[in-house]
Amino acid sequence: MRIQAEAIAIDTLEQPNGCGPLTPPLSSSVKPLRQQVFEAIRAAGSIARVDVARTVGISPGSVTALTSELIDAGLIGESGASQRETEAARGRPPVALRVRPEARFVAGIKLSSPTHSAVIVDFAGNRLSQASAPRAFARHSSADTIAEAVRMLDSALEKSGLDRADLAAVGLGIPGFVDTGTGRVSWSPIMADREVPLQAMVAERLGLNVCIDNDANLLTMAELWFGAGRALADFAVVTIEHGVGMGLVVNHEIYRGGGGMGMELGHTKVHLDGALCRCGQRGCLEAYVADYALVREASTALNWPDGTREPHIVLESLFSQAKAGNAAARSIFHRAGRYLALGIANVVTMFDPGLIILSGARMRYDYLYAREVMTEIASLSSAAHRAGPRVETHAWGDMVWAQGAAALALAAVTDATLGAQGTGR
Repeated sequence: MRIQAEAIAIDTLEQPNGCGPLTPPLSSSVKPLRQQVFEAIRAAGSIARVDVARTVGISPGSVTALTSELIDAGLIGESGASQRETEAARGRPPVALRVRPEARFVAGIKLSSPTHSAVIVDFAGNRLSQASAPRAFARHSSADTIAEAVRMLDSALEKSGLDRADLAAVGLGIPGFVDTGTGRVSWSPIMADREVPLQAMVAERLGLNVCIDNDANLLTMAELWFGAGRALADFAVVTIEHGVGMGLVVNHEIYRGGGGMGMELGHTKVHLDGALCRCGQRGCLEAYVADYALVREASTALNWPDGTREPHIVLESLFSQAKAGNAAARSIFHRAGRYLALGIANVVTMFDPGLIILSGARMRYDYLYAREVMTEIASLSSAAHRAGPRVETHAWGDMVWAQGAAALALAAVTDATLGAQGTGR
């Protein structure tokens, strides 16, 4: 099992030199050619026409015609030379193609405990502003949750100098069981209500197009559009925070399952009639690995009265004691690590991804990705997968989730603008 030795601490995402999946030529026969050309330009950041032809796998003449349409539509423009054009110009004024950032604006919102976050992003993927606000761990009504989302959006918009009317779409992420096709949230640990048509309700409240997804998929979108997964056809992201989530990319696309709610790794069963999960069932993986599971174990093993301290304080105390050599504290992390190894081994056996990214706030706790845990993943995997995929740990900051929601909105706006039904204007 090939694991990077230390967590990569990434507090903020830099302004992108291009964004979006870096797909090989002829990898998409479904999208119209003009959309493929546009996405190749955005992914590169700045690119010569001849390189667009090579990237998409079409003739230079086709690229010239298609880029002229995109320029007329105000979606791309010519700018300073790319390095390749400068080298090959031979007297011609060198030009490169770039996406016009002001062509569209989108927002991304992540709702969670203990922090909500939001970003405003332009069509080239540049983050214009961000906002965050603390949130209590208690479950709120759907009406209160929508009001919180609106406040986050308005706060980010105020910092960007834009208005709601300037936005082409809003991406919204929330933990729980989210049907991306219908926009319905069957259950979320931050909402008291079940079976909430959240996408439609937020869209009506804002008067904007809204896309919604599970928060683990948003983190996967951030890796696919801005991070380590841009050039990878297949990879998996496992998130460990207040719950356990998973996102899976297959052929440069997020896989969501037939009903839009696949990849719920945290709610796969690892123990029959086991510990109670916050979803209401027993024996789920996250009931042994997530924040509340570690807090529960600490309250029992260390005789700390349950509920008397904030969860994050309990976790920090638990981690400090484990580092100081407290056997009971170390055993709690060891047990959680073993269950995590079991869950990841199942992912390896089922999907054999080229890369597994472990991400989320709990990646600060190195016991969860210690060498012993990685060794156990290999031992629990089938013999054919013993070598295992590469495993990296990414300790992103809070804003990456909202950035993934913005990527979700960018993808939707691009499809609407340049897809089979789009006008390009």
